[in-house]
Formats: sequence, C-alpha cells, structure tokens
Amino acid sequence: MQNCRHVNAASDFHSTTNMEGLPCALLSDKMCHLPEDYIELVKLHFRIIWFKDFVQNQQQCSQVTQALFVWAQLPHVTQELLQSLPNLKVIVNGGVGVNHLDLNLISRFGVKVGNTPHVLSNATADMGMALMLASARRLIEGINIACSPETTAFDCNWIGIDVSGTTLGIIGMGNIGFKVAQRAKGFEMKILYHNRNRRHKEEEAVGAHFCEKIEDLLQQSDFVMIAVNLTPETVKLIGKRELDMMKPTATLINISRGQVVDQDALVEALQKGVIRAAALDVTYPEPLPRHHPLLTMKNVILSPHIGSATYNTRKSMLQKMVENAVAAINGTPLPDEVVPR
Repeated sequence: MQNCRHVNAASDFHSTTNMEGLPCALLSDKMCHLPEDYIELVKLHFRIIWFKDFVQNQQQCSQVTQALFVWAQLPHVTQELLQSLPNLKVIVNGGVGVNHLDLNLISRFGVKVGNTPHVLSNATADMGMALMLASARRLIEGINIACSPETTAFDCNWIGIDVSGTTLGIIGMGNIGFKVAQRAKGFEMKILYHNRNRRHKEEEAVGAHFCEKIEDLLQQSDFVMIAVNLTPETVKLIGKRELDMMKPTATLINISRGQVVDQDALVEALQKGVIRAAALDVTYPEPLPRHHPLLTMKNVILSPHIGSATYNTRKSMLQKMVENAVAAINGTPLPDEVVPR
C-alpha cells in the first residue's frame, strides 16, 4: 500500500515529481488488473490507495483520501463509506452511466461527481453493430458448426438475414446512438430514432427519421437498438407491450443497461417467436445466474458488458477520470460533472 501520511491538498501536483507532495486517491480493486501504463496516468497526479488496503488500514488512510475512483461500479458508495472519508472532494466514475451512484446522497456530503462521456461512444457503437451483424448472420452458431468435431459437411441451406437495406430503430439518439446511426448509414439502412428531444442536426447528418412515439419505431424496425441512459423513467422501457409491437422477424439489441429491458418478458417473447432474436451486451444482473434461460437460447447472443472494452477507449476513460479528479482538488470546474437531477 502507498504511504498514507497527510498531504497538502494545495500543493502543485501538476509539476511536482515528489510523490510525498501528491494527494491520495482511493482506487477500486477492479483497477488493479488494468495495464500498467493506465495506472501510470493516475500516479502522475495521485498517490494510490487500493480499496482492499483501505479496508485494512482505514484509520490511516481515511483522513488523506481526496478522490475516489469507481470502476465497474465498485466500490459501492454507501453513506458509511462517505462518512469514513471526511476530506473526500470528488468521486470519478469510469463510464457514462452513474445509476449505481446516489447523487443526492453524495451531494449532501459536499462531494462532486464526474463521469467519462464522449470517449466511449465510438467503441460502444462498434459493439452495437457487431452484435447486430453477428445475430443477423448467426455468427456464433456458425462458428460452433465450423469448429464442431461432429461436422463433416456444411449445410448450403444454412442462412441468416440481411442487414444492408433494412430498417434500424435507435432508441436514444445521444452520443452513442448518433455514432450507431453514422455506421448504419454506411450499411444503407433506413434509420429511425426515438428520443426525448428531436435532434434535427443529427438526423440531417445521417438521414434519420424521428419517431415521436416509440410505438411507430417498434412497428417499423427490423432491428431495434437501445442506447439510452438508465434512469427511473427508462427502467423496463422495453416490456411485453413493446415487444408485442415489434415484427416477428425483428431483433432487439441492447448496449445500454440491462434494467432497460424486462428480461422475463424478453425470454417469453423469444420463446414464443414474438421476435426473431436478441443480442445483448448488458443484462441484469451481471453476470446472469448460470441457470438463466437466456444463456441457452440459440436466438440470443450475450457478451459481458464490453461496449467500451478497447485498449484506447479504456485508457481515454481513465484519463478523463484523472482530469475530473484533478479539477475538483484544484477547486476548478469539473470538465464532466454530473449533478443530481
């Protein structure tokens, strides 16, 4: 564990090379496994305290911790944890979604919150397209056939469905949704979108059509891709009613959060052929219980919440976290502050 003696929060840690002059940051244990050059980004500005070491040496480290780095939604930011960190100035979250953080509670402790928007939009949009293509062309099934020791010949009548020229409905035209639309334009898809607010500039850039009612999007789309933030309003946004509106040949793709979809309703829809297939980078919980029916369905593709999991994207996320933490300790506005609604 790093030395946890008291540090001067006003010290100029942008230029200092003396580790003793740096403020302390408490890092999620999940970050222990990140590449070393990622961690070096943090070490330029902070002395690192790993959470497991903090738990064992709380009395030493609680007074000096000024920044908390949350990665993969850990550690859990509870009232007890906040009370144990009297000099905490900022919590920086790896990722855009902060549904796992009680912003009102954190604000009452005078602590700011920052996240990492924009930098993960391209990687997550790529993942959305990858899932769509893999589902349409039955890629996982095909790989299993090609690699199976029982395969002696390929079935020439084994087919998937087209992506090019079909209709994609995007639910949520934020940064990620727009990046998806840009890619879909390259596939010559008709692009529909449903959003809380109409995005005239974005729809003109990609030739998208705004659906004020989600029902219109669901009824017309061959592929429905969810790219909304998780909020109280979007929990179970897609349930039995919405699934029943989709084409029986349609595919549901989720690159947002698992709670946005009613999974029980999705299982039933897939089993009964209400929709053709689902491709999910996110579920609830994560991972799913090992007996969950989604794990064994041939018309389902699951990936382990890896939308932003590329080397450069994750490194950029960490750089954003550092920038927000440094700003808070310097008393300047956070580049990416998240405030309670």
